[in-house]
Amino acid sequence: MEFWLISAPGEKTCQQTWERMNAATYNINFLSSNSKFTIPDLKVGTLDVLVGLSDELAKLDSFVESVVKKISHYMADVLEDGRDKVMENLLANGVDLVTYITRFQWHMEKYPIKQSLKTISEIITKQVTQIDNDLKARASAYNGLKGNLHTLERKNAGSLLTRSLADLVKKEDFVLDSEYLTTLLVVVPKAGYADWQKTYETLSEMVVPRSSNLIVEDQDSGLFSVTLFQKAIDDFRLKARENKFIVRDFQYNEDELKADKEELTRLSTDKKKQFGPLVRWLKVNFSEAFIAWIHIKALRVFTESVLRYGLPVNFQAMLLRPNKKYVKKLREVLHELYRHLDSSAATIIDPSMDIPGLNLSQQEYYPYVYYKIDCNLLDLK
Repeated sequence: MEFWLISAPGEKTCQQTWERMNAATYNINFLSSNSKFTIPDLKVGTLDVLVGLSDELAKLDSFVESVVKKISHYMADVLEDGRDKVMENLLANGVDLVTYITRFQWHMEKYPIKQSLKTISEIITKQVTQIDNDLKARASAYNGLKGNLHTLERKNAGSLLTRSLADLVKKEDFVLDSEYLTTLLVVVPKAGYADWQKTYETLSEMVVPRSSNLIVEDQDSGLFSVTLFQKAIDDFRLKARENKFIVRDFQYNEDELKADKEELTRLSTDKKKQFGPLVRWLKVNFSEAFIAWIHIKALRVFTESVLRYGLPVNFQAMLLRPNKKYVKKLREVLHELYRHLDSSAATIIDPSMDIPGLNLSQQEYYPYVYYKIDCNLLDLK
C-alpha cells in the first residue's frame, strides 16, 4: 500500500489545481483515489536555509521511516503467535494509517508553526532519536529475558537423547547416598528394548540384576534406569554405546532441579509481566513516530514546492493512492498535466531503466514535486 504525495503550483486558485488533477486521474480514468493534503502556512525563511534544509529533511525522512519500520517489526516479534493482529496495533493518533494519511491535519501543539522550519525539523529529530534509543534499550532487555526463557524451554524439549531429563525423573528412580552403587540413565531405541533387557546385566561385571526400569519414552526411544557399581561406569558406558544404547550424563540433585524449575517459572512470569507494558509502549511510540514521519513529508513538500515554484507560496499539495493496475498510466497522465513546469523533466524516466550515470534521486525526479509514502511497513506483499 503506497501513496504519492505531490504538489503543483496554484493556477488561478489552488482549488482549480486540485480539480484539474482530480478530474484527470479519478473522475475520468479512476487511476487513483485522491484527497487534498493540507499544509499550514509555515515560515519560509531564506532561500539558503531552504536549500540546506531540503538535504537535511531527506536524511531525516529516511531515519524516521527506519524507526517506524523497526517498531512495526518488533511489534510483530513481540506478538509472536498473534502476528496477524499486528496492523490492529499499528495506529496513528487512534486511527488506521490510511485514515490518518488521507485526513492529515498538522499537529499544532507538537510542531508549532510559529517556529522556523529548521526548528520544527530539530524537534522531530530529537523526539524520534529518543524513541529509537528507548526502543533499543527495551528490546535488549525483553530479548534477553525471552532468550533465557527460550534456552531453558529448549532444554526441556526435543528427544530423550538431547533434552533435559530433570522434569522426567523422580527421586525414587535412583540409588542415592551409596558408597559403592550408582544409577545411570540410558536411552534405548524402541526397536532395541528386547536386546536391552537381554543384555544390560552382562554389559559389565558389576550390574545389579533386574535393576533396570523404563522411566519414560518418546516417539523413538525409552529412558531406562540401571544400577551398578561406580567403578564399572566407564566400562558399562563403552559397552552400551557398542550396542547402540546411549548413557546420558545426569546426576540427581534435588536442589539444582528445584532451582531450574524456579528459574523457568520466574522467567515465564517476568515475560508475561513485561509483555503488556511493552506492547502499550510500542503502540504509543509507533503512533508518535508515524505522525512525525508524515509531518516530515509535509515539510519536504512545502520546502521543495517553495524552491521549485517560488514565492509567494502558492501551491496545492495532493495525496494520490494509485490503482495498482494503472501505475504507469497514472505517471503518464501526471506528466501530461505538469510537463510544462520543468523542461529538464520533459521525458518520463522509468526508475527500472538502467541509465549510465543516473542515480536513484534523479530517477525519482518529475516536473511536479513528488514523494512516496510506503505503508507496507512489514514488507508484506
